[in-house]
Amino acid sequence: MYLPRDLISKLYIHLQNTRHPLSPPVLILAALEPDALCACRILTRLLKHDYIPHKIHPIAGYGDLERAGQELVSPMMETRGGSGGLVVCLGVGGMVDMGTILGLEAEGDESSFNGVEVWVIDAHRPWNLSNVFGGYPLELASEARASYQARAPDGIVSGRIGRSYKPGKGGIVVFDDGDIEEGLDVEREAYLALLDMPDIEDDGEPYGDSDSEDEEGVEEEPPRSGQKRKSWSDQDEESSGEEEDRPRQRRRSNSSTPIPDSPRRPSQRGLISIRDSDIARSDDTGNPSSGAKPAKGPSARTLRRRLLRMRHENEGVLRKYYRMGSSYSEPISAMIYSLASELGREDNDLLWLTIVGVTSMELYGRSSAGLAVTVRGSDAKPTNGWMGVRGARIRQLLRDEVRRLNPPAIGRLPSTDGAGVIPTTARDPEDTSIRLSPEPKFLLIRHWSLYDSMLHSPYLFSRLHTWNDSGLKRLHKLLAKMGVSLVQCKQNYTHMDMLLKKELRTKLLKYASLYNLDDMVPAVDTDGRDRAGAKDGWGFVRSWGWRATLSAQDVGVIIGAMLEVGKNSTILNDDGRIRASQTQDLEDDGGAAESQEWVGRFWEAYDALEDIDALKAGLPIAKYLHKAIFRTGSSLICKRQIKHLHAFRLCVIKDGPDVALFTHPAALTKLAMWVGEALAEKEKDDNGKLAHGGRGTPLVVASLNENRGVYVVVGTGGGGGPDLAFLDKEAAKEKQAAREAKTKERDRKRQNKEKIREEKRAARAAAGDEGEDDEETESEASEDSDSDSEDEIEERKDRGYGLNRFGSAFQDVVNETSARVRIDSFEHCVVEVRKDDLGGFLEGLSQKTVVG
Repeated sequence: MYLPRDLISKLYIHLQNTRHPLSPPVLILAALEPDALCACRILTRLLKHDYIPHKIHPIAGYGDLERAGQELVSPMMETRGGSGGLVVCLGVGGMVDMGTILGLEAEGDESSFNGVEVWVIDAHRPWNLSNVFGGYPLELASEARASYQARAPDGIVSGRIGRSYKPGKGGIVVFDDGDIEEGLDVEREAYLALLDMPDIEDDGEPYGDSDSEDEEGVEEEPPRSGQKRKSWSDQDEESSGEEEDRPRQRRRSNSSTPIPDSPRRPSQRGLISIRDSDIARSDDTGNPSSGAKPAKGPSARTLRRRLLRMRHENEGVLRKYYRMGSSYSEPISAMIYSLASELGREDNDLLWLTIVGVTSMELYGRSSAGLAVTVRGSDAKPTNGWMGVRGARIRQLLRDEVRRLNPPAIGRLPSTDGAGVIPTTARDPEDTSIRLSPEPKFLLIRHWSLYDSMLHSPYLFSRLHTWNDSGLKRLHKLLAKMGVSLVQCKQNYTHMDMLLKKELRTKLLKYASLYNLDDMVPAVDTDGRDRAGAKDGWGFVRSWGWRATLSAQDVGVIIGAMLEVGKNSTILNDDGRIRASQTQDLEDDGGAAESQEWVGRFWEAYDALEDIDALKAGLPIAKYLHKAIFRTGSSLICKRQIKHLHAFRLCVIKDGPDVALFTHPAALTKLAMWVGEALAEKEKDDNGKLAHGGRGTPLVVASLNENRGVYVVVGTGGGGGPDLAFLDKEAAKEKQAAREAKTKERDRKRQNKEKIREEKRAARAAAGDEGEDDEETESEASEDSDSDSEDEIEERKDRGYGLNRFGSAFQDVVNETSARVRIDSFEHCVVEVRKDDLGGFLEGLSQKTVVG
């Protein structure tokens, strides 16, 4: 079931009112990512304010989530000696059936959840529809409540929680950011239709023409919702061909955790089962035998085929939704801030955590197109950047909140605040305010030299081609045109000449267009003020008195490095390399030891969010990580180690001084984003346009983890995403005209068919022959139904435009080959492949569609 956005505070207020000293603590399951980390900080601040006890359990992947379900969540159930309680999932579980993976729903068990309520707040898409439209405890069956939907608790209609809903019995609650209410109408209808649809067996008979009926078949057993996927060792137990022939069942892969691919039928509890033998008890007219002659009606075969067709169509809708591709919606830190705002608890600390969480999503390339690089737009197809229109709206709301919570003090407004100067110090020793800043697209500029900040910027890396000598010369020439000497720009930025820092933005704006760097700094009007005071493109900066001044991007970069490398500086040797103890041999335990180490880093990053000294201590790690990304990315491009396959580009990292860093999926993802953006810009500069309809070529990066004998593989999209699907106005007009013409033609054909049908009926009535046109009517109705759905398909086909489909492609390759693959990351475009199986895996992947 899902909680609509306008009721976001309903469940939390109930939690406030019902919590008492003997209540069990709230269990928070948080993903190991900056956005979830910030959301966790905001939520715990709310819980502490209301004196609600809670405990946090970091989750590294699906294996950790399943273990948490067995060890922490299941014991909370009332039937297992617990007293119920609340579990909050932050960035965890939106794409899997949480009732199954946490052990709250058992096949054939009417008593589910037993007082355990699970809140799912996740930005990953697509949703698992079992959580969205199901996931509630069933009321007792009665004549009035015979169907599954009718047995939903009061206040829940079609999975939607209403104002009259009373929590307390448990269930899975998905927090809707607006996507469910606005965009899942068709999926809702299909899911609910399957939920209460009679279950008849499919013996393979075509839905169209058939001359005989098989009434002796055995009903196909529905899949078990808790069915595990294959592990490394049971790869060949099932053939993928059988699975393709049975779309009702969940697809199995050799992963240790359930990841949805093709949809499963909803739980069969409370469904009416109709077998062929039940239909066979009807007479030839399709009505139960009785003394009186009943009226003619559809035959048993027609009814059966109609049900099978309906089931097949509805399952097809769900399958299409699941295979549409992965994407990201509103950051969960912004969702939790909305909850705080509804409760009247917003303040600067919570706002800053939200800003950092939202910024981190952009740093990791998590957009409305999935995991994808930023692609430079053109006049024909401009882009709106990260998350398109929604991202622009979120950033504007954050800027408005900054102005509201940080009004300028009367008579204390420094001249630099409105002059486009990058703030590097606080206004006074007690200053902890958040300010808007015209941040250039450099990296850690306040904590590096201007030269290093520009050199290690992914934006300049792709635009100036700084991976080679020619690119470095362009960078030097840009600095020379700006009148900045190498001596000046290679010292710490905060120590540079004050006049130079004041004029930096003006000079960047003056010469940026010469080097195709139009977006390097936010534009400004000639009067020194931004357009209408909106400050479009401006970033966010916060001070901690004289101790530090950091931008939101700085904090996001540092927190990310802590999660990917670790905070403790002792892991580095004097020459900046990782110590051997950090990369000691690990047994092949499926990555459990690595996951445990990553969980330890979670607490370091969690503490650093509210400890400025700990945050500053992470700066060397962040610098080292991005130096390694620059070195490795430059080496891959300069040495031509990137191959162009049929569907994507490929690069494999086997050796080098930094290979150990990229065994972490998030660090490898950052490298893939750098390289992917650089290749897209190079392709546009060389050819004048991007491949794949302006989205660029997708990229697959594999990094060897020699200690475990596996490759970590990540697939990134080409960028652009669904925003590009609606930007070409002329194409949209042509589509609309073609659609209207098709509708008129279909109406004309339908009228002609109706006339012919009436003539045939009149002829049969005159001949005394009735009831023989069942199959003809059914066939014509099917054609009409197919025609009716054409417009709907045309309207909705752009939903998956540009989305990252590597998750589905990885799953297909697993089912079709013998490659030993482990899928444990919440990012389904990240997998682990056995070292010996990488070649076959990539060969199979090259034949798949990896971007919509």
